[in-house]
Amino acid sequence: MKFLLVFDFDHTIVDENSDTWIVKCAPEKKLPNGLRNSYRPGHWTEYMGRVFIYLGDNGIKEDEMKRTMTTIPFTAGMVDLLGFIGENKKFFDCIIVSDSNTVFIDWILKAAGFHKVFDEVFTNPAAFSSTGYLTVQDFHAHHCAKCPKNLCKRKILKDFLDKQLEQGVSYAQVVYIGDGGNDLCPVMFLKKGDIAMPRQGYTLEKKISRLAQDPSPVECSVLLWSSAIDIMSYLKLLIKE
Repeated sequence: MKFLLVFDFDHTIVDENSDTWIVKCAPEKKLPNGLRNSYRPGHWTEYMGRVFIYLGDNGIKEDEMKRTMTTIPFTAGMVDLLGFIGENKKFFDCIIVSDSNTVFIDWILKAAGFHKVFDEVFTNPAAFSSTGYLTVQDFHAHHCAKCPKNLCKRKILKDFLDKQLEQGVSYAQVVYIGDGGNDLCPVMFLKKGDIAMPRQGYTLEKKISRLAQDPSPVECSVLLWSSAIDIMSYLKLLIKE
């Protein structure tokens, strides 16, 4: 039985937020206040849609956006970790579940030669329109009150595991690697033998430690990481066993 590795993208695989990194393309590398203040909690995808319209209106083309996005830095140790997973795919299935978008993730992974490491990428679908504007849609609709309206990571993970099971694939362990508040919902879904790996000092770690006082804390084990080398050390132990 293989292990399933589930990665968040922003502040996990890359050391920045890919959606805010694109602002480097904007005139004077910033957004007008009115646009910046138009974000409403839980409606990030709609906000990014307005950002992409602003960039398009200012003549920012696809090639310039791509050049900017492929300069985003990977998190410390992540290049080594993804290289290691790529060499050991017989042990690992690997997916990304992210609130970024298909265009950004595709550009970044392909530029670094890591797109083959991942079996599937679940994120908001994006594409360039005939007029050259980047557009983004919600990944799905869901009924989870805890998650932003466009994406519930628990639902994505559950649907993926169900689909795999229908095809006769089950996993020895699920390892969930993330950093953000929206990673808590899928972590709460993990079972006793699974592992959540929150990035040290980030929102997910803080939310999990608050839950430790709860009568029903998370079922899975929790292992912190600050460099992706910490994750690699754990995976090396897994495949040794």
